[in-house]
Amino acid sequence: MMENNWLTSFNWVFLFGLIPSALFSARMLVQWFLSERAKKVVSPLIYWQLSLVASFLMIIYGWLREDFAIIMGQIFSYYVYVWNLKIMSQWEKIYLLLRYLFLLAPPTIIASFAMTSGNTIYHLWTGITFGLLLFGTIGQVTFSFRFVYQWWYSRKLNQSMLPGGFWIISIVGATCNLIYGIIRADYILILNNTPGIISYSRNLYLQIRNK
Repeated sequence: MMENNWLTSFNWVFLFGLIPSALFSARMLVQWFLSERAKKVVSPLIYWQLSLVASFLMIIYGWLREDFAIIMGQIFSYYVYVWNLKIMSQWEKIYLLLRYLFLLAPPTIIASFAMTSGNTIYHLWTGITFGLLLFGTIGQVTFSFRFVYQWWYSRKLNQSMLPGGFWIISIVGATCNLIYGIIRADYILILNNTPGIISYSRNLYLQIRNK
């Protein structure tokens, strides 16, 4: 009975994790479609709106899975999404209560995780070699750093942009995550990164062609 309860709980959490994964895919497809229609790379509002909601849900998913790596992987880019909404004068249009929720939920979840999960290091090392863990971490950090670069580039121009370097970093990070997912037989990682590499490559091509 206990085993069945565990499986039911796991399936519920896994299904919950599919929601932010679907939203991340949706933002990519929408941005790709709008860029193709405009014949150039665009940074649409809906891209950042979907990014914020998906990242928020993915942080909750990481908390439910007790996976600190997932939570930290999202934190790097989470507040960049907020910044892009601010620079597009859209952040203030969100209800005040929701804004407080978006801003305070991630650090609250991190604090809760730190206080309740004493086996974080043990979970990270279970069933994985140091080399593979290092490779997976590098891929995740690289993939998240693309939004730090996007923030830095856009901040100089004082407008939301998706520059060529963003797509290069995306391709490198997604390729590392895809390889890591194949080695780990993680089908969610494989599904998330395979179409992304195609989209990132196409956006990079549009960027180079326009220049």
